[in-house]
Amino acid sequence: MDIELQAMDVSPPHAAGWLTRMNAALAKTGMYAAIIGLMMIVCVVFYQVFGRYVLNSSPTWAESLAIVLVLYVTLIGAAVGVRDAGHIGLESLLVMLSDSARRKMDVLIYALVGIFGACMAYNGWILGSSVASYTIPNLHVSEAVRYVPLVLSGVLIVLFSIEHIVAIVRGEEVKPSWN
Repeated sequence: MDIELQAMDVSPPHAAGWLTRMNAALAKTGMYAAIIGLMMIVCVVFYQVFGRYVLNSSPTWAESLAIVLVLYVTLIGAAVGVRDAGHIGLESLLVMLSDSARRKMDVLIYALVGIFGACMAYNGWILGSSVASYTIPNLHVSEAVRYVPLVLSGVLIVLFSIEHIVAIVRGEEVKPSWN
């Protein structure tokens, strides 16, 4: 019976190693941070609406904080989506290719995504450095705070893309961090 079940399982083995362990921990931490950030957005917006309509005195900092939190939630969540392969793709075109051609296309796709992540990190760093001396008026923190998630997301996308490329070359599969 076990032999029959093993013979039916044709999925590739899951990737293992220090990069996979590190990336899985980073992805899980990123998702927890995004979830906490999303809850904070709900609380801040609720407080702003409560202040406006009940207290008749809307807090001036709430909208600025909500916008900064949205940047963190979306960019970190997008990076984790790269690792867990949660983004929309054109699978219908890839399934028509041979296994060898599909692997090559997957490597090319993740290489391009990794280059995009590197560009995000580099340009986020440049932009953040250029506005670091300015402050967000209602929050009294540096404008560079808005660019930190761009840099973090870019670095994570590069790491996650490298992990996928290594797994594809080895004939393995990256196990999503939420399984």
